[in-house]
Amino acid sequence: MSTYSIKGKGWRYDFTLAGQRYTEAWFPTKRKAKDAEAAKRKEINEPPPQESLETQNPTDMEFLELANRRLDHVKARNSHQHYQDYRSMVRRWVQRWKGLYCNQITPEMIEEFVLDRAKVSHYTANKEIQSLRATFNFGKKKKLFTFNPVEGIDFLPEDGKTRYVPPPEDIDKVMAEADQDTQDYLWTIRDTMARVNEINPLTWDDVNLKSEHVVLYTRKKKGSHLTPRSVPMTDRLYKVLSRRYSERDPNKP
Repeated sequence: MSTYSIKGKGWRYDFTLAGQRYTEAWFPTKRKAKDAEAAKRKEINEPPPQESLETQNPTDMEFLELANRRLDHVKARNSHQHYQDYRSMVRRWVQRWKGLYCNQITPEMIEEFVLDRAKVSHYTANKEIQSLRATFNFGKKKKLFTFNPVEGIDFLPEDGKTRYVPPPEDIDKVMAEADQDTQDYLWTIRDTMARVNEINPLTWDDVNLKSEHVVLYTRKKKGSHLTPRSVPMTDRLYKVLSRRYSERDPNKP
């Protein structure tokens, strides 16, 4: 079937001729999609001069190469944990599509993969959709090819869940059972109200005991740039960090 529709998007034509894939979307009707396909086939059979052809034909690359380039991009711009999560997904994709060119990966193949991952959970499948879409958009932005097979793939419905927020008395019970290092770690999170991935990379260069503040970094802004913010210490946090500073190993940051 060379023409098909996607709900909420429209009609697209998609065919392969002499090993080359040709596709275009979104047409308001099936007839317009068929007419555009016929015009494209005529254009292929009556090719323009060589210099014009080079500017019209879409480029392509192996999916493995795209995945590796995107991996390097994520590693340079995102947190270590984000990179590790993304690398795990890339391994699954490459195992499935290694040896294929990007333009050989169809929306139907993406749908099949997403439904397979949905057996784990809809949340897991949606993360795969989001990351695959970003990967192909990365290739399009770099002008490596022109087609993103994840366009038009809808997210799966997820059941909303209320996140449990422990009351202070429950937190105090955990603190009472924890060892000293764990208590210090949890107090630092609690008294800065920071994310775990902001506290984990904290070094002594980020701690100013004289002015009683800590500098935390986040990558939440556009472009994944590290953005610093200064957080004042509570009296308790000042005591915790002062003690740890006096007991620190000078060889460790």
